[in-house]
Amino acid sequence: MTESATRSTGTLPPTPGQVRPEPTGWVGWVFFGGAMLLVVGIFQAIDGLVALFKDELYLVRPNGLVVNVNYTAWGWTNLLIGALLALVGLAVIAGQRWAQITAVVLAVLSAIVNFAFVPAYPVWSLLIIALDVVVIYALIAHGKEATWSRG
Repeated sequence: MTESATRSTGTLPPTPGQVRPEPTGWVGWVFFGGAMLLVVGIFQAIDGLVALFKDELYLVRPNGLVVNVNYTAWGWTNLLIGALLALVGLAVIAGQRWAQITAVVLAVLSAIVNFAFVPAYPVWSLLIIALDVVVIYALIAHGKEATWSRG
């Protein structure tokens, strides 16, 4: 493996005599996690657009939220996080190790933001939190196998 290949995959080549483990069927969880991250990103972006353009759909006014900010701020926050989640989800599907690590951090951030948003949009927020948990599990438990399967 060349130096540029090492940089692009984020893994070191095996030393002489070292054998990479065979990826199991669980490696599909990583790609599933990437696809779910893309879906969560789109959902979160939609949530952001609703907050920006049609905030009367929410069950409570901004002062009823866990964090007292207006819906415009929530909208831009959700739109930004959604766009980042979708882009990183595509990179996870492409097998990039850096994207797996970034995806876990963004999924945690997304879950926290949506937890604060539960009073305004309970079902939608809880759905996104549940998908974030699935993504975090898939990438932490089986992320290394996806890297090995590319090598």
